[in-house]
Amino acid sequence: MKQPLALVVDDEPAIRELLAITLERMAIQVLSVGSLAEARRRLAEQRFDLCLTDIRLPDGNGLDLVEYIQARWPLLPVAVITAHGNMESAIRALKHGAFDFVSKPLDLGILRNLVQTALKLRGIVPGDASPQQLLGESPAMRDIRTKIAKLARSQAPVFVSGESGTGKELVARLIHALSPRAEKPFVAVNCGAIPEHLMESEFFGHRRGSFTGAVADKMGLFQAAEGGCLFLDEVADLPLGLQVKLLRAIQEKSIRPLGEAREIPVDVRIVSATHKNLAELVRTGQFRQDLFYRINVIEIHVPPLRERRGDIPILAEHLLARLAASNRQPKAVLTPEAMAALLNYPFPGNVRELENILERAVALCENQRITAEDLGLPATRPEPAPTLVEGLPLPADAGLSLDNYMDEVEKQAIRHALEKTRWNRTAAAKLLGITFRALRYKLKKLGLE
Repeated sequence: MKQPLALVVDDEPAIRELLAITLERMAIQVLSVGSLAEARRRLAEQRFDLCLTDIRLPDGNGLDLVEYIQARWPLLPVAVITAHGNMESAIRALKHGAFDFVSKPLDLGILRNLVQTALKLRGIVPGDASPQQLLGESPAMRDIRTKIAKLARSQAPVFVSGESGTGKELVARLIHALSPRAEKPFVAVNCGAIPEHLMESEFFGHRRGSFTGAVADKMGLFQAAEGGCLFLDEVADLPLGLQVKLLRAIQEKSIRPLGEAREIPVDVRIVSATHKNLAELVRTGQFRQDLFYRINVIEIHVPPLRERRGDIPILAEHLLARLAASNRQPKAVLTPEAMAALLNYPFPGNVRELENILERAVALCENQRITAEDLGLPATRPEPAPTLVEGLPLPADAGLSLDNYMDEVEKQAIRHALEKTRWNRTAAAKLLGITFRALRYKLKKLGLE
């Protein structure tokens, strides 16, 4: 493969010279220009493997160049150079299709990592994410596979939303597997499963003697995922104190382990997910708005199984074949009545529930023939029509705003849960389907403490 060629666009001669020296030492040819017009002319004349552009140019904006390149040469990775602390511009650039960003003053270590990752894309034409891994022929699933193939070429943080059991982690793993980071680690962590007092040590690591019980140095999750991808599952469960530190780690691309005097640079792509409504948690103050906008640069929504029932036969066949292979026995088949029962079932647990149902049915069926009875589906009842809270009139009748009305609804629901659990807050939170921290926040907010 011939020597790569990079286009550097910056109106400061000193920056152009620094970038040229750095890239040439990496065996990369460099062509430097100082304006948007000159960059467009050079792009029309030559084929480049990488473009580095400043945001502020004398005759336009670096974002305009990102859009220009995306429209004409979508396989050319573009990284933007932003002013220190100007994360708004960096996020806008990523949303417009930029490969990544680097802040001034330039950290040459971060710059080299960025360039090396970008050059791994040379000659790779994005294709559809493997249907053997992300099954379904519904329009929604086809769209997700197309997005995955496109996002795999970027370093932008991705937020995967969807109900529990829909396959959010699978989406994250596919983004990583199709990316230039595929040879590096994919580290998945369930944010709700780590005790709050251990979170900082788990994420950032610690040095021996930094606190009682720290008998040896410990590598954090960021360091474990170096060069690869860190998947933050159930990111909504992060406490506010850690959210601040996580935001800084993402923005500065560096961490400071407990007991360490200096920050350590890290090269990690962030993909996060939750089944909760993160925007609503931002509104209620349970999730930081700045972190929300930082991790939610690009969103992929995975629809529940009940919204793509046409994919159920494909998923069922795949899961039955996998069960047969793992059990080393002939593949079980579904009777027409069993398939009809699956198609009519709402699957509150989504694909994960379908897998559990079929695994149980395979164990119970006779002669590898699964009947509707073998599935053991719970009887489904129609959902009750929504009603007003007893004794509480409509907002307009009571002269209340909608926000105040909803506060009253929340108060009554929380009081009812507390009375039912004899004022055991932990049990009441479980009954309400929220975390203990969320209940504590609502008690304080609504004046129920």
